[in-house]
Amino acid sequence: MSKNLNALVEAAIFAALAMVLSFIPDFANWFSPSFGAIPLIVFSLRRGPKYGLLAGLLWGLMHFIFGKVYYLAFSQVLIEYILAFVSMGLAGIFAQSFQAAIRSKESKKAICLGSLASLLAVGIRYFWHFLAGVIFWGSYAPKGMSALWYSFSVNGIAGSSTLILVIVSLILLVSAQANRLFLTK
Repeated sequence: MSKNLNALVEAAIFAALAMVLSFIPDFANWFSPSFGAIPLIVFSLRRGPKYGLLAGLLWGLMHFIFGKVYYLAFSQVLIEYILAFVSMGLAGIFAQSFQAAIRSKESKKAICLGSLASLLAVGIRYFWHFLAGVIFWGSYAPKGMSALWYSFSVNGIAGSSTLILVIVSLILLVSAQANRLFLTK
């Protein structure tokens, strides 16, 4: 199989894994972390931004297939299910330096780079959710709470818990010497 085809198959597999993890029941409704972010960040650090963005797009589109889309307006769906999920692939911007740290067995450096990659990807994803929250979901805010504060609190908690979950997962994976997970042949 060609290297390009391998990467495309992996993108589909990691997107599917992210979708499967999306079915973990929410323990705090909108405040729950996104477990699917873990494989998307791992894949993006493995294959770079091009394939990471594709895997994010596939993950977002799978929400439509499985009926996990909360629809208010076309633009809201575009922001929350296309732009937000595609953004997860931006972690791949750090792929080369992250992989170089893995190859040279610099675990602390790899963890720092993986954490920065996670911060970028999760931060941008939840920026999109925050924006959609202000524009589209603000009317659901409790009486007396501004749409801005409502969206910030809901998406800030979900984004922060997702970021913590992803970074802890990366620390465990890098510490386990998971070279095969992050490096391609």
